[in-house]
Amino acid sequence: MTTVTEVSLPASDVALAETFTALPDLEIRVKSVVAEGPLQTMPLVWIANAPRDDIEETLADDPTVDEFTCLLEDADTEEWLYRIEYDSTVGEVCGAIYDHDGTILDAQCSTSHWTFRLLFPDRDLLSATIDELEAQGIHVDVRRMVEAGRNADLEATAALTEAQEEAISEAYRRGYYDVPRQISLEELADELDISHQALSERLRRASKVLASEQVNEAIAQ
Repeated sequence: MTTVTEVSLPASDVALAETFTALPDLEIRVKSVVAEGPLQTMPLVWIANAPRDDIEETLADDPTVDEFTCLLEDADTEEWLYRIEYDSTVGEVCGAIYDHDGTILDAQCSTSHWTFRLLFPDRDLLSATIDELEAQGIHVDVRRMVEAGRNADLEATAALTEAQEEAISEAYRRGYYDVPRQISLEELADELDISHQALSERLRRASKVLASEQVNEAIAQ
C-alpha cells in the first residue's frame, strides 16, 4: 500500500549547512521540489531574514551550492526567490529516493536538519531507501508514517519553518496574543535570543502561512 512518510536528515549531510552556520537567523522555505534530475530537485527556495548581499556572499561560499540565481523579490516580506543548483551531495540523497520509486512531496530546511515528506508505492521501498541512505553514513529520523488509501489527500500544504513554529508557539504560550498582552515583542525577542526585527518578521510570516491555510481550506469547502 502507498506509504507517506516524514523524515529528517542532518543539514550537514544534505545541503546549505554552511549557509546556516554563517547566517544562523536565516529562513529558507522550499517553493518547488520538482525534479529535473537529482541535482535539480528543490531548485526554487524563498530566503529571508538577512540582507541580500550577505545571502549571496554566503551561498557563493557554500560548497553544496554550484550555482544560484535570484528570480524575484517580495518587498512586503523582504524575501528573495532563488533558483539553486546543488552539488553531488544532494544528488546522492535524492537519487536514493528516486531509485526506489519515491516522490518528494514537500521539503523544509533549518539550521540543523532537512525535513522531507515522501511518498512510496509500498513500505518496503521506503525501508530500502532508508537502508541506502544509512549506508552512505546519513542518519535518518522517521518522524511520521501513514499508509495512504486511494482517496488520501497527498497534496503538499503550507508549512511553517522550524524557526517560525518556535516563535509563534512561544508567543502564544507567553501571552503575546492575549488582550491585554502578557509580554512585549521586545521581551519575547530577548527570551528567544533574537533581534526585535527578526522576531517581528518571523511572526508576520508565520501568521501569513497560517492564514493562507485557513483561506485555502475555506475555499475548498
